[in-house]
Amino acid sequence: MTGRPDPDGPPPVVVLHGGPGSTHDYLRVLAELSGHGHPVVHYDQLGNGGSTHLPDRGPEFWTVQLFLDELDNLLRGLGIADRYVLFGHSWGGLLAVAHAAGRPAGLRGLVVANSPASYPTWLREAARLRAELPPGVDDTLRRHEADGTTGSDAYQEAMRVFYARHVCRLDPWPRDYLASFMEMSDDPTVYYAMNGPSEFHVIGSLRDWSVEELLPAVDTPTLVLSGRHDEATPECVRPFAELIPGARWEVFEDSSHLPHLEEPDRFLQVLAGFLGELGPWPGHSSGQ
Repeated sequence: MTGRPDPDGPPPVVVLHGGPGSTHDYLRVLAELSGHGHPVVHYDQLGNGGSTHLPDRGPEFWTVQLFLDELDNLLRGLGIADRYVLFGHSWGGLLAVAHAAGRPAGLRGLVVANSPASYPTWLREAARLRAELPPGVDDTLRRHEADGTTGSDAYQEAMRVFYARHVCRLDPWPRDYLASFMEMSDDPTVYYAMNGPSEFHVIGSLRDWSVEELLPAVDTPTLVLSGRHDEATPECVRPFAELIPGARWEVFEDSSHLPHLEEPDRFLQVLAGFLGELGPWPGHSSGQ
């Protein structure tokens, strides 16, 4: 945790990373929110990074409910379940929404960043984005996906073409993003079980999952973020903005999937502004 919780100050921001199966490293820039008075909680979800690795557990072990239970355990263990804000990126955004739909009494605000509300929609949009890649790239991807050779160098090289357009447009990739990318490569147990071999080839247990039906139940102030070039296209993100009551949607024009790295100054300005609107503290109950 960066910063110390103050019962008379802003609530901690709990950061839920993507994947499933990534790590907190690529989101470290959010620690700068502590300069605005918000303690920031970074943690690696079960199975990855600094948390316990369970490479022998089968796909049936890795469920959405497992990660919801782990989040509840974290909030109680840190003693912040009575007052906190959730920031969820990509998969973490869906996880945050599933948590928020239960209307936990301590949730004071929600940020859904670069997330799809539905994996079936994500897959349809991914197919469209893949078709727009340079000639031959999608053919290479599909050939290796059909042959089960997604670990090959050719597949990885073709995958990077998509990633350079729709995941991280910075060249070279920032160190923090590389750290998460490499850690996930070292132990892809969770990613392969729930997602699949790449961002756009979702064949794991999440392939049919959606949180769209949960969105009207979210009753906390909500900020929705996405990038103009994001793999989480407007079609993927729009349900959050339209179905969560009072949600606000901010688009980062020069970003893809990682605006906190691609446009860090504006990102922190937007996020700090939203968090500031949740005050004054303590005892503020906006949206609760």
